[in-house]
Amino acid sequence: MGSKNLGIDEKIFNYIITTGEESPFYTLLGISISALGPGYAELSTITRRDHANPLGTVHGGMLLTIADGAMGNAIRSLGIRGVTVDCSTAMISAAPFGEKIIARGRVLKAGRNLIFAESQVFAGEKLLADTRGTFYKTSDIDCQNQG
Repeated sequence: MGSKNLGIDEKIFNYIITTGEESPFYTLLGISISALGPGYAELSTITRRDHANPLGTVHGGMLLTIADGAMGNAIRSLGIRGVTVDCSTAMISAAPFGEKIIARGRVLKAGRNLIFAESQVFAGEKLLADTRGTFYKTSDIDCQNQG
């Protein structure tokens, strides 16, 4: 299943998709980038039993991880490299096993150094988590020199 380019520069799109596919952490969790648009990213995975916490439900860290990834890739869609400074997540519903979860992230404001973003994680129409994040700009993405 291919990723959708919803209107960003093709070089940036290819760079983000390639680095996402090569990410050992994304591979470990089964996360893929589904779509990218200007200031927008959509990531998904199928929840598995190895995503479980000791209570036998999908670990909240899994939801935070995919939410953070959606926000970070939304920022990268603007040609910006940034790191998470602060993140706050409301865990709203438990995630079911064996279902696709989707995180939709978007940039709220990109300042000179700080970027504010949000992400929601869904299983179908069911909202699982709502996240707000602050990111610090480390550089612009330079596709010619590997970001």
